[in-house]
Amino acid sequence: MIAVALSGGRDSLLALALLKEAGRRAIGVHGRFLPDAPGRMPHGELARELAARCAALGVAFHAVDLRREFADLVVAPFIRAYAGGRTPSPCCLCNAALKFGLLLDRAGAFGATRLATGHYARLAHGPDGPALARGADAGKDQSYFLSLVPRDRLARAEFPLAGWSKARVLDELAARGLPPPLPGESQEVCFVPGDDYHAFLAAGEVPLPGPGPILLREAPGREREVGRHKGLWRHTEGQRRGLGVAHAEPLYVLAKDTGRNALIVGPAARARCAGVTASRLNLLAPPETWPEAVLAKCRSRQDPAPARAALAGDALDIAFAEPCALPAPGQIAALYDANGRVLAGGVIDAVRLAD
Repeated sequence: MIAVALSGGRDSLLALALLKEAGRRAIGVHGRFLPDAPGRMPHGELARELAARCAALGVAFHAVDLRREFADLVVAPFIRAYAGGRTPSPCCLCNAALKFGLLLDRAGAFGATRLATGHYARLAHGPDGPALARGADAGKDQSYFLSLVPRDRLARAEFPLAGWSKARVLDELAARGLPPPLPGESQEVCFVPGDDYHAFLAAGEVPLPGPGPILLREAPGREREVGRHKGLWRHTEGQRRGLGVAHAEPLYVLAKDTGRNALIVGPAARARCAGVTASRLNLLAPPETWPEAVLAKCRSRQDPAPARAALAGDALDIAFAEPCALPAPGQIAALYDANGRVLAGGVIDAVRLAD
C-alpha cells in the first residue's frame, strides 16, 4: 500500500487521485508540522477538509502530529544557521528528515510501505538503485529540493506528477470535483509568517549578532568601510537592495566575515561565483559513474550550469565553467548529468569569488 503525503494543496491531492485511478491501494496521510496561527487555516478544519477529499476518493485518511520534530529538525537549524551567518534551505532539510524520513516511517503504522508526494520530479530504478531526475515541467521542477533525500528513502518514493505540467493541475482537480482545501500556493518557507525572515528571527530566543562594518572590497586584499549593517543575519550573498550605502554604482553582498562581523560588498563585476565547496553529501549515483562535465545548481532559481566536480574526502568541490550569480553558504548544491539525473546533493560551506 502507498501513502500519499497530503499538504492541503493542489499537487498532493491530484497525486492521490491519480494513484487511486490507476488502481493502487492508497491512503492519505497529513503531517502536521505547524501550530495554529493567525492567517493559517486551523489544523482541525484542514484535517476535516482532507478527510472529506479522501472519503470522496474512497481512501482512508490519517493525520500525524510532527510539530515537535519539525521544530527540532527544521526550524531550529534554520535559526542557528542564520545566527551563524549562513542562509539555509529548510525545504531541503524537511524533505529529507520529515517527509521522506519520519512521515514515511509513521505511515508504516497504517500499513503503507511507500510514500508519494506532489513534487514535480522523476524517479526511475536502475542498476545503481533509484535515480532522481528533473520533472517534465522545467519551470516547476523540484528535484533540487529533493537532492538530500537518501537513496534508500527514494527507493520507497513515488512522484505521480513527474510528467505533468503545473498549469493542468487545477483544471484536472475541478474535473474530478476535488477543490483543494488550501486554494493558494504555499509560501516560500511555511513556518515564517508572511515570508518576513527578519521579523521571525528577531522574535526568536537565539541571540543574533549585532551591528558591524560594511566593507567595500576595492581589490583583493584592499577594503574600506562604507557603512554599518544592523546584523549579518539580515543579509545574504548576492543581495543588492537594502544595504543602505550610497555609492556611485550598485553594490552587492560578496561575503559575510563572521570573524570580524563584517559585511563585504562590491560592484556587480565582483559579485560572481567561480565555484563552491559542499559537505553533508548525499550521493545519488556512484562517483565513478559521473561524467567529466556535469551541471551544477547552487540556488533554487538558478538553471543547472556546466561545471566540473571532484570529491575530496567528505567534501565536494565544484568549479563552474563560467562565473555565475553568487549562491550563499548554507544553500544546497545539486549535481546533474546531461539527462537531468541528480548525481549528488550537499550543503554549501564556502563560495569562491571570480576575482
